[in-house]
Amino acid sequence: MAKAKNFKNTETSPSPFNFLISVPTFTSLLFLPTKNTRKQNHSSSCTSSSTLLLLSLFFTIASLSLLLLLHSIPISENFNSLSPTSSPLELASFSTLLSSDNVDDHNDKPKLSTSVIMPLPIRGLSRNFSEKEREFWKQPEREDYVPCLEFGIEYRKASAKISKEKRRFLMVVVSGGLNQQKVQIVDAVVIARILEASLVVPVLQVNMIWGDDSEFSDIFDVEHFKKTLQADVRVVSSLPSTHRVSKQSVESEIPFNVSPGWIRAKFFKKINEGVLILKGLDSKLSKNLPPDLQKLRCKVAFHALKFVAPIQELGNRLAKRMWIEGPYIAIHLRLEKDVWIRTGCLTGLGPTYDKIIIHYRKSNPEFLTGRLNLTSNQRRLAGLCPLNALEIARFLKALGAPSSARIYYAGGGPFGGARALQPLKAEFSNLVTKEMLARDGELSPFLNKSSALAAIDYIVSLSSDVSIPSHGGNMAKLLQGHRAYVGHRKFIKPNKRAILPLFEDAMISEAELGTVIRKLHGRSQGQPELRTNKRDRDVLAYPVPECMCRGCRRIF
Repeated sequence: MAKAKNFKNTETSPSPFNFLISVPTFTSLLFLPTKNTRKQNHSSSCTSSSTLLLLSLFFTIASLSLLLLLHSIPISENFNSLSPTSSPLELASFSTLLSSDNVDDHNDKPKLSTSVIMPLPIRGLSRNFSEKEREFWKQPEREDYVPCLEFGIEYRKASAKISKEKRRFLMVVVSGGLNQQKVQIVDAVVIARILEASLVVPVLQVNMIWGDDSEFSDIFDVEHFKKTLQADVRVVSSLPSTHRVSKQSVESEIPFNVSPGWIRAKFFKKINEGVLILKGLDSKLSKNLPPDLQKLRCKVAFHALKFVAPIQELGNRLAKRMWIEGPYIAIHLRLEKDVWIRTGCLTGLGPTYDKIIIHYRKSNPEFLTGRLNLTSNQRRLAGLCPLNALEIARFLKALGAPSSARIYYAGGGPFGGARALQPLKAEFSNLVTKEMLARDGELSPFLNKSSALAAIDYIVSLSSDVSIPSHGGNMAKLLQGHRAYVGHRKFIKPNKRAILPLFEDAMISEAELGTVIRKLHGRSQGQPELRTNKRDRDVLAYPVPECMCRGCRRIF
């Protein structure tokens, strides 16, 4: 922490020029995407170069005129308080201080929020790193893609009516862990839009595994959620008294891959008769939606679902404590007991631990989500099991991660405790958890609150220089998409089917293993990938092309 203190002491007060370039208009001009040597597709209706040149000239003249005034106007505390070590939330707030959301709080006209959770900025690398290590920390080419949520004219025309809907109401009960709930909330907003209904703030079902009874308002900023979506869907905290005794239809049997047409045909009449309550939404909505609804999914996930201040602030502080020590890796390790039970996999910790998992699995067969007729080893080689600590350690070494690298462990307590992490700790001694980073009492309000702890993990992982999941899942999907959305930060998905047989081949040297694994993952670094290249990719993981475009700077 001494570094942060010294850094802060060297700060000087911002000049008037710093104030000027802080204004969103100037920011949008100064941070236009860099020119890419590749041939680019400018299919989006971006501002022409000549228009930008005129705008630049206009604002340059305006800035010179304002300088005289700024010398006599005291700089706001908001600008003085920012430093190069500002947290992700501070940086995001700074960029939107003068946005439309902050100008007129008394204007009831629906408007779009431009706030988005941002990670900490990329730093320069120390000259002490070897070429292989520098390559490991190097960020992927973002190819000039930036957030671009420009809704179509028909969508915007319909919004005028839908955003004021007061007759039809949709209630949704979401289940699972935090990130599973987030995905269901995203789909709930989309379904409310399809049904032209007001959405009641979703109900979070008590988690049967972790016993977390958190409500929506304990995790997410309700007012921000409402405000961000007020041009798309009307969100209310509770049903009005006129609807509390009305006929209610509860639906829980929803097939997979349902389309907007199916939803309207199935539920529109029912929601007109009273209140529609939906359960069991998990991954039921089609991944191939019309472009405007895909944009809405991104808007909910990356803009509307903002964590409440206590969670966000602690997550920011922990991320900053990692960040000021240099680049760091965030690994989402899926080593919890319930994961081993649900996946049908063995822990790699020996017969004693495997017997415990097998006993729980037989006692609770409903927990087993993969019912394929495969042995545990067959499931592992098929890529259906989480990488354990030893496998992750070998994977990191093969990628060229320096042994001195700081690694943030995101995830619940591993089954097997310290023993489960020992192989990773032996190779990378700077393994850090939120419990180790937090100071006395900081985590106390969130003890036994798995959703809040998962949210803190999400924030620190979003701000990391490199993010690696040991297994698929909703957190991996959301982090992949969110990191792409804020600038294609490095995200490496292990190709488990390819690397596990290599790990078991004693004839391959460590040097050869590294060469092969780096080549295997050359196109899996978090660089832009079109969702439309493969069927049924989720826009929350692949926001290009629906939610991001090239060569322009447009959020909404």
